[in-house]
Amino acid sequence: MTTIRIQTVEEPFNTPGMIRSAVSFLSRAETMGFLGDADIDHLDIAAVREVIDAMAGAGLGTGPGALLHIPDEAISGSEIAAVLAELEDILESSPAPEREWPILESLFGVEILAGLLRVSPVSVRRYLRGDRATPDRVAARLHFLAMVISDLSGAYNDFGIRRWFVRSRSVLEGAAPRELLTDNWDPDEPGPRRVRTLARALLGSPAT
Repeated sequence: MTTIRIQTVEEPFNTPGMIRSAVSFLSRAETMGFLGDADIDHLDIAAVREVIDAMAGAGLGTGPGALLHIPDEAISGSEIAAVLAELEDILESSPAPEREWPILESLFGVEILAGLLRVSPVSVRRYLRGDRATPDRVAARLHFLAMVISDLSGAYNDFGIRRWFVRSRSVLEGAAPRELLTDNWDPDEPGPRRVRTLARALLGSPAT
């Protein structure tokens, strides 16, 4: 996975609120395959525009994204934050299995990813190769995992994310997150919703 570790920041992202808005958006885009292979350590409008262009190439966010291509002085920091929030909502609502499969397979490997999704490793390999179209129910689970990973990515490295899914948690009555992803689970079911809530709570607080 691409690593987002911001070391230098340029206007208009040089406030804590703007940094949070941009990093949250970039984290979603990262786990959906819109960041490419380069690590991100410098945050400026050009880096954000590259991601917006990648989204537009997939038919996502072309309307709000266009606002960030007008001259810099014509849009305020608050307007940029609002656009990023809208683009983040679009990513949340838009499974992109053809992009998400390679990202999640590189993180988990075929066997572990198949177990989390409750599908066979053979099916995962077929979806990865594009031999079969990803069914909607599997695409929804894959996207759910991508969003959980984006919640965790600011606090954990790849090893820590993998371990997070298998460690028992007191707030889950001693269960591990992966144990709540049972059978033909759906992201809107109570178990997976608890997993997502826990991931969001842990963001930025790995000791929780």
